[in-house]
Amino acid sequence: MIDELLIKLCHSYLALARILTIVENELPLTAEVLARLQVNNRIPVIGITGPPGAGKSTLVNVILKDLTNDGKKVAVLAVDPTSPFNSGALLGDRIRMPGHFNNPNVFIRSVASRGSVGGLNARIIEMIEVLKASCFDYIIVETVGVGQSEIEIAGLADITLVVLIPQAGDEIQHIKSGLMEIGDAFIVNKSDLPTADIFVNQLEHMLHQRSKITPVFKTIASTGTGIAELVKWLSSTDIVIKDTKLLIYTDRAFKIIQQQRMRDISKTDLKNYISTNLNQPTFNLYYIIENFLKSG
Repeated sequence: MIDELLIKLCHSYLALARILTIVENELPLTAEVLARLQVNNRIPVIGITGPPGAGKSTLVNVILKDLTNDGKKVAVLAVDPTSPFNSGALLGDRIRMPGHFNNPNVFIRSVASRGSVGGLNARIIEMIEVLKASCFDYIIVETVGVGQSEIEIAGLADITLVVLIPQAGDEIQHIKSGLMEIGDAFIVNKSDLPTADIFVNQLEHMLHQRSKITPVFKTIASTGTGIAELVKWLSSTDIVIKDTKLLIYTDRAFKIIQQQRMRDISKTDLKNYISTNLNQPTFNLYYIIENFLKSG
């Protein structure tokens, strides 16, 4: 079955969906599937983050329209809050992007964050790797949008877009500093609001303090205003491997190796082993651990 799914990966969204399900839920054969992927690391991964209500999903919707009109094939991982009832994605971005539901050049997958501290699903790295093996021109990851905890996206994305909305007066100073640090570009959406120009000027002033030039785009996602300029910039931006990506990949590799080495250790056996020694006057937990590992 795996051979057939891998062969169809570039040509069948059904095969792609099945492999993503295997990987996301860590079903049997997950390790084999991931090891056999023909990954194309030249596919840009675009992370889109920002506070709730900034219009991220609407923005993704119009970016998809612009890219697919240009003949591009795009995958979207939309990370949503977890449903308390079934552990699935609560909002379901395919519902919020009805114009692309039947578009053959668009694949949209809603993914539950499942309580991940960074706002991303714990298996998001693996799911991105699957998409990199699936012949897309772009991969977009849209986050839950909970502020500073979204910093994790910067480690996974080649380009991170931070979506903001105009705020009155000096409220720009209260934007989470972590969110300000991760953006490769900033998008001021709903820029038809009265405070937009003041907000953009303040934002650009703050960004001048950075060591690299950081563009700011004014958009009105609901009407598509400013999207062409943004997409043109995305198309011309080169992929650079970030130090943050190295750190996150190293951390993920360490955890996978850790899990594999712990696979044969039973917590029940460990508990029983400790219980037989716990009442001894000279009980030493670390000596017990050392002997438990040797006995295994």
